[in-house]
Amino acid sequence: MRKILILVSALCVTVSGLLMVVSAQDDITPEQRAAQAVDQRKALFKTLRFNLIPIAGMAQGAPFNAEVAERNARRIAAIASMIPEVMAEDTRGFAVETTSLDSIWDNMSDLSDKAQALEDNAIAFAEAASTGEFATAMGAFRALGGSCGNCHDTYRVDND
Repeated sequence: MRKILILVSALCVTVSGLLMVVSAQDDITPEQRAAQAVDQRKALFKTLRFNLIPIAGMAQGAPFNAEVAERNARRIAAIASMIPEVMAEDTRGFAVETTSLDSIWDNMSDLSDKAQALEDNAIAFAEAASTGEFATAMGAFRALGGSCGNCHDTYRVDND
């Protein structure tokens, strides 16, 4: 009986601790929420960049690897579909370090359209890369790279 009482007590303490952690996450400040949103965006775009760099390298003369190009392009397409969601949290007015321009949140429909174009162009590039033909793939790469630039030119601080 004593073992059961100890076990039930330990279970209650564990559940109480978990509930406090969950409720503490709900009680974050707007500033903390904005910082979390920016961190999530940065992580997504770093992952996108991680997948784009090998493709861009191939476009600049690195040996063409159709398998890597196709795989990474399909990943980019999946990431692109998440962009509107991770950008949905309006972080204007918070002291967070971001390269996002405030105009994003006034133009979410346009941002979604640009993310869709990136997704579509990444899929088209993946299909072109799957042929194994460098020239075909690089023709599709222009549109893929252009999709990135279109969004950066409109919604990202120019640090170059």
